[in-house]
Amino acid sequence: MTQGSESVRFGKRTADTVLQRFEQWARDTPGAHALIAGPESLTYGQVDERADRLAHRLLASGLPPGGLVAIGTVRQAELVVALLAALKAGGTYLVVDAETPLTGQRQLTAAEPFVLLTHLAHRAALDNGSGLKVIRLGAEAGGIAGQREDQPAEHPEGPAPALPPAPAPGRGAALLFTGAAEPRAVPVSHGLLLAAHDSWAEVARLTPADRHLITAGTDVTAFAAGWTRALCSGGALVLPRRSPWKPEDIRAAVEDEHVTVLHTDPATALDLLRGEEGPGTAYRSLRLLAVSGDRLYLDDQAALQVLLRPGARVLNVYGLAESAGTGAWFELPQLPRPLDDPEELSLLGTPFPGCRVEVRDGQIRLTPPDAGDAIPTGDLGLLREDGLLEFGGRLADRVTLPGGRSVDPYPIESAIRSHEGIGSVIVNAVDSARGPRRLVAYVAPPVGGSSSRPAALLPDIEELRAHLSGKVPREETPRTVIRLRALPRNRAGREDRAALPLPVLPAAAAKRSGGSSSGKYGAATAGEPFPASCAVGCAGGLGFVAFILTNLFWSGSTDLTGVPQPWAFLFTVLYLFECAAFGVGVIFLFGGRARMRSRGRGRRITAAAHVAVSYLLLAWWPQDNLYRLAAKQDWPRQAALVYTFNIPLMIAGAIVAAYLIAKPADPFDFDEADD
Repeated sequence: MTQGSESVRFGKRTADTVLQRFEQWARDTPGAHALIAGPESLTYGQVDERADRLAHRLLASGLPPGGLVAIGTVRQAELVVALLAALKAGGTYLVVDAETPLTGQRQLTAAEPFVLLTHLAHRAALDNGSGLKVIRLGAEAGGIAGQREDQPAEHPEGPAPALPPAPAPGRGAALLFTGAAEPRAVPVSHGLLLAAHDSWAEVARLTPADRHLITAGTDVTAFAAGWTRALCSGGALVLPRRSPWKPEDIRAAVEDEHVTVLHTDPATALDLLRGEEGPGTAYRSLRLLAVSGDRLYLDDQAALQVLLRPGARVLNVYGLAESAGTGAWFELPQLPRPLDDPEELSLLGTPFPGCRVEVRDGQIRLTPPDAGDAIPTGDLGLLREDGLLEFGGRLADRVTLPGGRSVDPYPIESAIRSHEGIGSVIVNAVDSARGPRRLVAYVAPPVGGSSSRPAALLPDIEELRAHLSGKVPREETPRTVIRLRALPRNRAGREDRAALPLPVLPAAAAKRSGGSSSGKYGAATAGEPFPASCAVGCAGGLGFVAFILTNLFWSGSTDLTGVPQPWAFLFTVLYLFECAAFGVGVIFLFGGRARMRSRGRGRRITAAAHVAVSYLLLAWWPQDNLYRLAAKQDWPRQAALVYTFNIPLMIAGAIVAAYLIAKPADPFDFDEADD
């Protein structure tokens, strides 16, 4: 089945580029705001002038036609100037992650650019000594004396070289990174970048009055290609002043700068808008909320729609780096009728203008708006009878269970999400130390709002199994639930399965599987065991203290006057052993449980055995001293001592025996909570 979408604008479009669109706005409205970033705000005329100067420096550095220019800085105003300069100089731009230098270095290594544009603050972190040519975005890089660091310098000698003519539509304009777990660099041509902008402009109805804010990282397609939506339509791009966006900064910027178009991911959108006072109260200036980067369920989209003022639009956008951020889009008015179970559905809607979508063998294939080849997306989908595209999960998330059974987690996740109070969920397969891999459900409460349930109140594994009964096959029901405050996400806003915590494994099992005996985030859940040297020293010290305190608590109990040798000596050794056992018992009481759990037994039997062993060691010091002070014919005291010490010692021994013969516990029977 295939969906297609045509646009009347596409047949009339001239063979220009996004750079020419920007330059036309710079000529027509040079005083209009282009970049809004506090003191670093720039007009179209200022951006164009700075980009020209930096383009001349790039040409002077020997940049060949189509040469790759990497840009790495957290100063987003300068970053936009730099990518425009790369296009003006006839090059191809690549935005690398300067916030996470290790990621930025990997991107540079994979792309092998001709030159890197960066600031002094980022150069040492990004330039790992590979010999890459670096041009500093500042006066110290050969600029005019006294020029500010954040102003690209004039050409240092002679007249500036002429800027190259407009490139052909098929020539490279950008190198974009995908938002997958293993990001790839995808070349994007001038023709595709412009077609994507025109497609977006038609769906979003862009105007010069719009002010755009993009929350994604600058190396993510949403920003690296999305800047065109503002600067090629005459609008303004609202940027953070110096650092990446923080939630509180986004809220302030939307209200203070009267943002009209907000581009963000599902988790950020829900965090920003939920918790408002009532319907229609959130961000009165917004007319369009474009959500992309990950699945947006229908109930969440409806909630976002209600929170915005009447007439505002909420788009669920399905876009790829290979199509410069275009693909399919959905908003609630596309629904012909209300749907049941909206918490289990994520609708991708219809293609962007110029795009085509088909589902072949269950996989979504997308033709970008420049009429290129169909792209297998790696995502599963369904073309519904109402003509809308429905998301069905990702092939990369598919897991194989024992016996070769292949399972798609998405239907299980959707069924789990229908449980009241669960906002998001990931089902993943984790290898068991004692057997085949098992399915684990990671659940989190709804994002945003004061009514969110704490992670500890989310359902445990038994409640979850009861909820899934009849909805999910028994063999596909998760064996463990791990409750989190929020699911981990990457810079593109996508749920990050690679960052999920592992279930707590008993240490012995963890060693067999090559892991550790640590807890969910690397810390032991039952207290770290004492090192052996510390345990011996502390036990000896406590035993000595007990020996000194014996006569204070039980005066005369160790008096050996009149006892002949060698019996007096032997009794003295007995007293020392009792005191030493007491010291060992104290150490074991506080540090022994972690070591006992490494035996892989169940939690209850381990807890009981821990108390029993501690009692077996601790009891001898007080018991023997009390017995020595009790008269043989003092039957009430003798009976009290028997029931206080002897019988509990027998029970403790039986518990230890049960612990020793108990089978190791399966780590996947545990229910973990991050409270």
